Amino acid sequence: MTRDRVGTAADMSLSLTFIGNATVLLSWGSFTVLTDPSFLHAGQRVHLGYGLFTARLLDPAMQVEDLPPLDAVVLSHLHGDHWDRVAQRSLDRALPVITTPHASRRLQGLAGFRRAVGVDTWERHTLVKGQELLTVTALPGRHGPALVARLLPPVMGSLLEFGDTTGAVAQRVYLTGDTLMYDRIHEIARRWPDVDLAVVHLGGTTLPGGIVVTMDGRQGADLLDVVRPRRAVPVHVDDYAVMRSPLSDFTDEMSRRGLSGMVRVVGRGETATL
Repeated sequence: MTRDRVGTAADMSLSLTFIGNATVLLSWGSFTVLTDPSFLHAGQRVHLGYGLFTARLLDPAMQVEDLPPLDAVVLSHLHGDHWDRVAQRSLDRALPVITTPHASRRLQGLAGFRRAVGVDTWERHTLVKGQELLTVTALPGRHGPALVARLLPPVMGSLLEFGDTTGAVAQRVYLTGDTLMYDRIHEIARRWPDVDLAVVHLGGTTLPGGIVVTMDGRQGADLLDVVRPRRAVPVHVDDYAVMRSPLSDFTDEMSRRGLSGMVRVVGRGETATL
């Protein structure tokens, strides 16, 4: 699975801007990619399904009109805190949206995002700009315990490989999506032992009955202990009322394991070069 890191792509850096929740801008070369667009303001509510709602607690760092020109959106799943009504109303419907087959069907049919592409687990979708190339591979994820996950929208992790048309890879980015730590994460680590950056969805999102559907601090550390990226940026921690595991749970656990040097906390509205 691992492609060579040689050629002209090797010298370019990656930048990440944290907007809020799981929404980040990733820029490499001429590519700019937006993840899991969520632009509601504090106090507004999103529907999680089955009559459940949650309120946003913090404002995003920017709005859709503040975004630079985008080449694609990578959407982990179709939930109200990852694709909200502002994104649906305001994003360009000609944008490629790389997502699960479930989400792509709904975005094409109901929202008019005609270039929404559904990618099955381990399959790839490629974008080319001149001599630069971005390959997005859909990775496994499980949004809660097995029985609960079947009731929620299917979720995917994503591997973004930024490089050039020679096949060289400059940056390899793993977006975990809303997953728990589970056995299939080990397969990701076996296939890609040299991930540069992991963007880790945390928060310990907890539904009524105490059902946890995203990683808390300990599970996030478990995942990174397996995948071992060069850097890890925690997101999806404190934006919504259902998130019960604060950032300190994660940073304390990473420190306890001697892995704190891996972590780069990016503040809301901050751009980091990684």
